[in-house]
Amino acid sequence: MLKQYLFCLMIFGLATQAGAGDTPLLRLDTGDDGRGWEAVGRLEIGQEGFCTGSLIGDDLVLTAAHCLFHKGSGARVAPGDIEFRAGWRNGRAEAYRQVRRAVVHPDYVYGGSVVSDRVRNDIALLQLDRPIRTTAVTPFETVPGRGSGQPVGIVSYAHDRADAPSLQELCSVIGSQKGVLVTSCDVDFGSSGSPIFSFEGDMPRIVSVVSAKARMDGKPVALGTDLVRPLADLRAALAHDDGTFLRAPSGDAADTRDQGRRATGAKFLRP
Repeated sequence: MLKQYLFCLMIFGLATQAGAGDTPLLRLDTGDDGRGWEAVGRLEIGQEGFCTGSLIGDDLVLTAAHCLFHKGSGARVAPGDIEFRAGWRNGRAEAYRQVRRAVVHPDYVYGGSVVSDRVRNDIALLQLDRPIRTTAVTPFETVPGRGSGQPVGIVSYAHDRADAPSLQELCSVIGSQKGVLVTSCDVDFGSSGSPIFSFEGDMPRIVSVVSAKARMDGKPVALGTDLVRPLADLRAALAHDDGTFLRAPSGDAADTRDQGRRATGAKFLRP
């Protein structure tokens, strides 16, 4: 049985109350509701189910690395078996694209024992077989992650709301450390890879990607990956390699001495 997640106490030492002042999920069922969010889409992962992804370039989709591995065997999913459905809502999408290439963080290990590393490095970039160039779908920009207490929002799919995305306009960063963000955002199975947004300025910008869901003081939280350095590495890998399933070259490989340890004994659920 999966135990209660203890990141808040064992890693971050947090005392902030999760979820205070958060807004409920709003299902984006209509064209008017979903306007501006069409670059968030459902990723169909072969026979594995689906994750959430977001367009950050006309042919680049950002998601969680663990979405690209078979749950049972841990084998990689072939890029050609992945389809991105931009703005998927009630049986139709603004655009449908197959994936041509994929790159995951070099230090990500599917099923690895070091919990903090699994979340910190749980990021992937997918290159589509053709760019999405339509005025209905505008890629999102990315910015550095947010600090404790800062407001964020999220757009995601999940197993019980698979036919349309849902928007949570206000949740918050409960804490962050060493590339991992703990937020009060509402996620569930299927939300892996969902973009977490900052709403500062004139448009939403992505600050994190959902890696896992957990519980803190009996309340659900979402764990995300800070994008700044890993995303730059993944972009560089796609630019310099013609392979189909890549791992970015590692500048600072994870300390192999940690690979056999289970950091804090904490466990989490992949949404």
